[in-house]
Amino acid sequence: MATSNKRLISLDVLRGITVAGMILVNNSGGQYAYAPLKHAEWNGLTPCDLVFPFFIFMVGISTYISLNKFNFKISWDVTRKILKRTILIFLIGFLITWFAHICKGDFFPFAHIRVLGVLPRIAICYCIASFIALLMNHRYLLPLIIGLLGIYTIILVIGNGYQCSDINILTIIDRGILGNAHVYVKSPVDPEGLTSTISAIAHTLIGLYCGKLIVKSDQTEKKVIELFVFGFTSMVIGLLLIDVLPLNKRIWSPTFVLTTCGFCAMLLAALMNFIDIRKKNKWCTFFLIFGVNPLFLYVLSEVLAIVFNNFGIRNVIFEILVLMFTDLYISSTVYAVLFTLLLGASGYPLYRRKIYIKL
Repeated sequence: MATSNKRLISLDVLRGITVAGMILVNNSGGQYAYAPLKHAEWNGLTPCDLVFPFFIFMVGISTYISLNKFNFKISWDVTRKILKRTILIFLIGFLITWFAHICKGDFFPFAHIRVLGVLPRIAICYCIASFIALLMNHRYLLPLIIGLLGIYTIILVIGNGYQCSDINILTIIDRGILGNAHVYVKSPVDPEGLTSTISAIAHTLIGLYCGKLIVKSDQTEKKVIELFVFGFTSMVIGLLLIDVLPLNKRIWSPTFVLTTCGFCAMLLAALMNFIDIRKKNKWCTFFLIFGVNPLFLYVLSEVLAIVFNNFGIRNVIFEILVLMFTDLYISSTVYAVLFTLLLGASGYPLYRRKIYIKL
């Protein structure tokens, strides 16, 4: 039987599946993307909507495993590492946004650049979850998660949180604090806004709690059972509440948190059983490439996408694919797959040489 002192390959595989999925959907062609590769317009859930919450969930698990090495004892060394990683992840996200402006000839966009985004949300959630893990008795994790989701639910209910409009409390807070010029412009509601970060932090803490389930169990078989039961329970609760609190990624609704975390926990349990217990891991290499260097390959994909989109490279490739396949949806999907394969090829030498780029 596998014991807890062995590295679980399934964790890297699921992280890799998530990052590869993020790259695929981010480059799938917009209006010509098939429905599963598009986000739900408002309420609802598509496969595309799973990738970012899966990543946030995995951040929580990784945080617990990382801090467990320090026995969750706060020190200046640990604090410095957390703050350094937080600042760097947030700064990289900001620099990517700035780079997109530069490629359009807008070299000093500071009066209207967006402040938040995917990487800033990851940075904030990681930072807060880390200090909670260090400073709080872990027996109170579940009550804290319930409390955060409860508070956020009240905010949504009394503040028109389910309306995609300018009177949504999330929009009012974001624009009031950050200013109209520094928020998401494609929708009244910023998908990585300030207030919805409350729910995203609860999301990360669920991952942290699952990390605890993984670490404390002596045998992999026990980890699988506990993780699956917890995930199934979480998902069922989320689905039972959707008539009252619909699934909604853009506002990171409480049911979205419970359902996606539950699904991710069950998927991880299945992968642990399949890969770590039954040793069926020959198919994993492609996803391990992404899983061992997730941040590096995600950032590289964002930079390449900006370059390809702004300097006509994407259009040239897409026109060639249209000539080959004629169907715009097929061409769009093939482009996204090829782009993801390009990132996989870029990460393969690092994987082979066991080079792991970490902050």
